[in-house]
Amino acid sequence: MGIGTSFVLQHTVARGVPTAPFLVFMGVALSITAFPVLARILAELKLLTTDLGRMAMSAAAVNDVVAWILLALAIALSGTGSPLVSLWVLLAGTGFVLAAFLLLRPGLTWMARRSPEGEPVKELYICATLAIVLAAGFATDAIGIHALFGAFIVGIIVPKDGPFAGVLLEKVEDLISGLFLPLYFVSSGLKTNVMTIKGGDSWALLVLVVATACIGKIGGTVIASLIVRVPFREALTLGFLMNTKGLVELIVLNIGKDRHVLNDETFAILVLMALITTFITTPVVMTIYKPARRGAPYKNRTVQRANPHDEFRMMACFHSTRNIPTIINLMESSRGTRKRGITVYAMHLVELSERSSAICMVHKARRNGMPFWNRRRNGDGGGDQLVVAFETYQQLSRVSIRAMTAISDLETIHEDVVTSAHQKRAALIVLPFHKLHQIDGHMESLGDQYQHINQRVLHHAPCSVGILVDRGLGGVAQVAASDVSYTIVVIFFGGRDDREALAYGMRMVEHPGIGLHVLRFLLQSGGAASDDDASFLEEFRTKVANGNDSVRYEDRTVGGKEEVVEAIKATGRCNLFLVGQGTPCMPLVDWSTDSPELGPVGTYLALPEFSTVASVLVMKQYDPMAKHDDFVEEVADIAVDVDTPGPSNRGTNTSFHAG
Repeated sequence: MGIGTSFVLQHTVARGVPTAPFLVFMGVALSITAFPVLARILAELKLLTTDLGRMAMSAAAVNDVVAWILLALAIALSGTGSPLVSLWVLLAGTGFVLAAFLLLRPGLTWMARRSPEGEPVKELYICATLAIVLAAGFATDAIGIHALFGAFIVGIIVPKDGPFAGVLLEKVEDLISGLFLPLYFVSSGLKTNVMTIKGGDSWALLVLVVATACIGKIGGTVIASLIVRVPFREALTLGFLMNTKGLVELIVLNIGKDRHVLNDETFAILVLMALITTFITTPVVMTIYKPARRGAPYKNRTVQRANPHDEFRMMACFHSTRNIPTIINLMESSRGTRKRGITVYAMHLVELSERSSAICMVHKARRNGMPFWNRRRNGDGGGDQLVVAFETYQQLSRVSIRAMTAISDLETIHEDVVTSAHQKRAALIVLPFHKLHQIDGHMESLGDQYQHINQRVLHHAPCSVGILVDRGLGGVAQVAASDVSYTIVVIFFGGRDDREALAYGMRMVEHPGIGLHVLRFLLQSGGAASDDDASFLEEFRTKVANGNDSVRYEDRTVGGKEEVVEAIKATGRCNLFLVGQGTPCMPLVDWSTDSPELGPVGTYLALPEFSTVASVLVMKQYDPMAKHDDFVEEVADIAVDVDTPGPSNRGTNTSFHAG
């Protein structure tokens, strides 16, 4: 189809152009896939970390490499009429690629190895790498290939493990994205003269080119996908995704125009084709591959109602490595008995900003997929702190950890959390508080957007939610199993959320290194406890507190706010407070607080004036009678596990089990 369309164009609007280079330029222009644009579309549609997204990005990466090779061939063919010159360009270009891999790559690898995690990358290495990029561009330009080809080859051979590539990207990203790329797009726009497309025949040619690009790329992708037994809906979606055009398309067209292979009318037709095919991708994918489906129902949505003999599933979310020590200690505290077991889904929440490059997005996505756990362990390329922390802990414990990544803008990232919790059948979601504990005891806010994430998850969650105010739970060391030196205090007034907090404390005290202190408040007015509270407390006394030296239960009668505050302060130094969000207690601080998601008691416990050592976990129990907005995704699966029960088992098992 592409060859036929090329002949039609050559005999209508591109007369007199050499056939061979025109066919190659047209083939590249019609078949290329824009890797950066595709990464952005997948991330915005929350498909980047799915099987479909990984397949699309892998195919786009291969397509990108092949496109550059074909571009080099097209440039060689579009030179002088002598076939010897074209042969020289091809041979010299091949020699340059071999030299880059054999000579330049070892030097770049050496610099990457000398730039370990946690240490700044030397400016000398950055300058040397940029000099290599410029020299490679000069070399390929001298050979007769475009200078961009040399820079592209250097980008391929730069080691991606460790901080070296990321720091290099940060150094040049602002200048390139903020200045050079806009100027390049403006230049391309100035070269595009839509007025050259005159008459019905020219517009018919535009329709023909768009149809050829769509049918050829989409049809070829669908056929290839069906051959390897990809379902038709996924195959069709993949076809539209692979039909995305972008920067490389413009580069090809500009080179073709500069080489006089494409005239003004052909150039305008192909630019419009690229715009049209890119614009239709997102709406078509959203129509074909609808992510909003109601997930399969499940029972264990709360800690209190969870079957004591079933595996406990919790999702622990974190924004950075700063949350990792507390998350690991919370995992250890929650593991329960050997019979029950626990699976923790550790979800890294990564912001998708306007500055997020395609390479960064793909790198972050794969870090928490299969390659996340299978990086080299000999130190080459630098070790990822997340890998080291989770892998070491899992090898030393009975906790199964599944790595997950959510890459989305902060306005909608709560959908990823809610969706994944539903798919994984989690009983509890743990979210970090939007304020970070400082050395002097004060709290530094990450911003209102992070607070809104927690509030939206609380509103939409399909299970119980805990907001963790992190003050260094347990320090950097894990909970010691040899003696009871780790104290948890449950503050109980009554109600659904307080029962959930106590239920979680009952699970945590199963750990031999944890002591539990339950402080129940009773009002002097003599208000009777609800039947649910009474029966649950009776169950706690008989099954947990009775004869257990690790458990201390205390009833405290109070008449006002001051007595409540005094009683809480009298609990002494502890490691963790468990409280309910909707506890039936009078506000202990001015209710003009900016953290209503913590509730009346949690807000007070989070004050820097109260404590600088005790972390706080504010629990909100899932209410099946409450209204929950259903946007649970069936197909936009964030790191599906093959051993996770449910309707969707198409993912990769990213857990590892210590032997």
